[in-house]
Amino acid sequence: MVFGKKALLLGAGFVCSPAVQALCGKGVHITVACRTLSAAQALAVHHKNTTAIELDASDCAALNTAISTVDIVISLIPYTLHALVVKAAINQQKPVVTTSYISSELWDLDAEAKSAGVTILNEIGLDPGIDHLYAVKTIDEVHCAGGLIEAFTSYCGALPAPENSDNPLGYKFSWSPRGGLLALLNPGQWYEGDAVTKVNGSDLMASAKPHHIFPGFNLVGYANRNAVSFRDFYNIPEAKTVFRGTLRYAGFPEIIRVLVDIGYFRQDELPAIGANGSDTLTWAQLTAYLLGLSQSATEIEIQSAITRKASFLFPAEVPRVLSGLHWMGLFSTTTRIDPRGTPLDTFCTLLEEKMAYNDGESDMVILQHIFDVINADGSKETRSSTLVEYGEPIGPGSRSAMAKLVGLPCSAGVLAVLEGRVKEKGMVAPWTSPQIASMLRDDLKGRYGIELKEKILR
Repeated sequence: MVFGKKALLLGAGFVCSPAVQALCGKGVHITVACRTLSAAQALAVHHKNTTAIELDASDCAALNTAISTVDIVISLIPYTLHALVVKAAINQQKPVVTTSYISSELWDLDAEAKSAGVTILNEIGLDPGIDHLYAVKTIDEVHCAGGLIEAFTSYCGALPAPENSDNPLGYKFSWSPRGGLLALLNPGQWYEGDAVTKVNGSDLMASAKPHHIFPGFNLVGYANRNAVSFRDFYNIPEAKTVFRGTLRYAGFPEIIRVLVDIGYFRQDELPAIGANGSDTLTWAQLTAYLLGLSQSATEIEIQSAITRKASFLFPAEVPRVLSGLHWMGLFSTTTRIDPRGTPLDTFCTLLEEKMAYNDGESDMVILQHIFDVINADGSKETRSSTLVEYGEPIGPGSRSAMAKLVGLPCSAGVLAVLEGRVKEKGMVAPWTSPQIASMLRDDLKGRYGIELKEKILR
């Protein structure tokens, strides 16, 4: 029974509301803690059985005090703070649930958590989270039947619903764009042909390839960071290919690649847009500045410079990309920038305005695993597990697909820990054992109707 249990929720972001709603519905009292009290209050006011407090997770004394009064900690703050949270929770002998990957800093606390008898359940959101649950399911079924996994590929993407993908990037932001943009510069590596294949962050967008899920979706995919370790996590040493990718609508990588070439992803402080810079600079002047042109450069001159400098893979890309940059307003001679010190941070202010979700629009999440299987009798087949989830139209109290698919798995993990159904101590994840994955998978399907559709493709 969890009725009357108390949880400390660190964070008040957009994924928190579905988790709070689900847990409050089970009688768990939630203390919402955030550095900004008003943000915690804005979340708590919409849910019964909640309290809002101001708390800076980097304040160890305050964090320990807050943890001491609850039965479990839910950490939905940036992963860089998770080690501080877990350390405090171990001190107070309280379990923790996060939706983030187990970092090296957390692995360093594994033995300490086990010694204290504390469960730290991580990676129970969407990606990571739901993806683990169904990867482990098929892999365990194949292994139990005497078969082998020859190849495992997985793609996940958070996108606007197709009818709302009405801009050149086919993408929109419901949060600050900065983190999402920086992720586009991450290097990737994976197993292919039983060898480690790598792509530099600077080449990530150029490596994007079409990925077919359904005929109605025009998608491309590129590597999602480091997939090499997943061969061990998923216990598939026999797999020749292990790849994890990110999905976007076609056309996205070409524009991002040119924006990088222009200099809009630069993170160095520039005098022209710093504290002492001019607040009268237009977007055309900033684009010219980044290209090394005079501030009096015309749109034609700016576009010519982009064509010379940028790495277009095909000539046919040029007019569409330039049209996309024009739509963003990067050639505007009348619209002034909001200078934020660096090109990236200044560019983010533009995207927040131009590429936000409007009321009534919806997001969409697509997740798909593909398994190439060698059965015990030597026959081969390809299986898939696929999820397409649409969010509720943006409006008061609505839940995006991303919020649901992160927040609800998190709540399922919290309930499983509170109910004593996760016995393991130390750092735990859905891939830790097929039994944990099965339990959480059944909870998601039974409680929230969240499941992947499984098929044998050939």
